[in-house]
Amino acid sequence: MEFKNSLVFAQQLDAVDPLRKYRDEFHFPKVKGKDVIYFTGNSLGLQPKRTQKFVDDIMKDWKDLAVEGHFHAEKPWWDYHERLAAPLAKVVGAKTPEVSVMNTLTVNLHMLMVSFYRPTEKRFKIICEEKAFPSDQYMLNSQVEFHGFDTNTAIVEVKKRPGENFWHTQDVIDKINEVGEELALVLIGGVNYYNGQVFNMEAITKAAKAQGAFVGWDLAHGVGNVELKLHDWGVDFAAWCSYKYMNSGPGNASGIFVHEKYLNNNEIPRFEGWWGTKKETRFLMKPEFEPMENADAWQVSNPPVLSLAPYLASLEMFDEVGMEALISKRNLIVAYLEFILQEIDKETEGSFEIITPKDRGCQLSVFLHGQGKDLFNYLMDNGVITDWREPNVIRLAPAPFYCSFADMYNFGQILKSGILAKG
Repeated sequence: MEFKNSLVFAQQLDAVDPLRKYRDEFHFPKVKGKDVIYFTGNSLGLQPKRTQKFVDDIMKDWKDLAVEGHFHAEKPWWDYHERLAAPLAKVVGAKTPEVSVMNTLTVNLHMLMVSFYRPTEKRFKIICEEKAFPSDQYMLNSQVEFHGFDTNTAIVEVKKRPGENFWHTQDVIDKINEVGEELALVLIGGVNYYNGQVFNMEAITKAAKAQGAFVGWDLAHGVGNVELKLHDWGVDFAAWCSYKYMNSGPGNASGIFVHEKYLNNNEIPRFEGWWGTKKETRFLMKPEFEPMENADAWQVSNPPVLSLAPYLASLEMFDEVGMEALISKRNLIVAYLEFILQEIDKETEGSFEIITPKDRGCQLSVFLHGQGKDLFNYLMDNGVITDWREPNVIRLAPAPFYCSFADMYNFGQILKSGILAKG
């Protein structure tokens, strides 16, 4: 498609967008009386309008039924979480029993490490990406130290090549093969939070499994954004938050994936609690733990239904639309955003550098060479909600559910005004 940097062209794209009606399904903040241009769905998605009813239903059941809501609400609370598994499985490419929802992301990574980081004197090393998201770094460091190993030798980072801003798949595979029989686990962010790169999860998983290692993925920036086939790729485990592209609300519940080969197994190491034991015998208060036959076996506590309600509301939309349609629009709108950036770069004699490689999802990370944080502040003051990463990077993530092509054009005009105003 031959793009044009014009509002009319952008509006033409919006007119034929199959997802255009979903923009009206979300609440937009306003700046100067106008809906913002929202580029931070990679940090916190907008609130779906249908969320309120899902929460209100639980509040009403609590008011009317009190404790009886656990079993007699329209959506009984004791198995509320089970309603999320099937639509989530479609999003992550899993079988329904392989998916559950519980806790929050780093808590779940710690819980899963109990099962999948079982170091020995010989096989104890973990491969991750250079400068992983800080919470992942803290989690990995503390796990290694808990097991009595030195983080300097046990954690192996795959670095970018000098002068480059992204990782090469072959470099990751080479590092896996280099560590070899000492490798216990590969745990990488499937979509890098800083540069927006989508790792080749299939190839990396295959290489690590060939070395006898477990493989896990932090999919905080991947779920609801990129195509995932966790079951078919043979991934051992994964976890993700739900408040970015999944639009479930700030700090909300996390999802997990555990490959079916580990399900219905009472021998696997696992921190256990009563919501992971079989439903049929849970309220008999038996002393023996009898694991659920699905990923719910990793649950430890009863589900926080007020947190799960917004997640279920959002998943209803994902189920209506499907990842194929979301990815199709994502590809087009990100390409149009890239075009707009290039056009504004020419018109202002600027020096933008998109550091996100072609293996990407919604996010474009842009170096603003010669520009300081004052340009970011100008964007924010004029209704463009984006975020800043030191030293001079802005991350732009046009989520396909609610971002429009006209947003991309209008952003370009505001960006141009900000650069010219500074000059």
